[in-house]
Amino acid sequence: MDVLKSAVYLLCFAASLLCMLLLLRSYLRSRSRLLLWSTLCFVGLAINNLLLFIDVVVLPTEVDLLPFRHLSALAGVGILLYGFIWDAE
Repeated sequence: MDVLKSAVYLLCFAASLLCMLLLLRSYLRSRSRLLLWSTLCFVGLAINNLLLFIDVVVLPTEVDLLPFRHLSALAGVGILLYGFIWDAE
């Protein structure tokens, strides 16, 4: 069961990293600012997923990374919200 749990965490990290890379590639082609904000959001979400894997699988009892996980998720969503508000046309 632990192997399955760690595989799911790693797949979530890989999916958010892939989304980030695809958004970055699209941004570099089109220079749309919404793609930039979305890319930066997925940077925060990928960090969040990586910290989740480290917190639950690698360091399950030594360190609690919950505040850092929440901060990275908040930063990612906050950046996207900032982009939606200030770059609205």
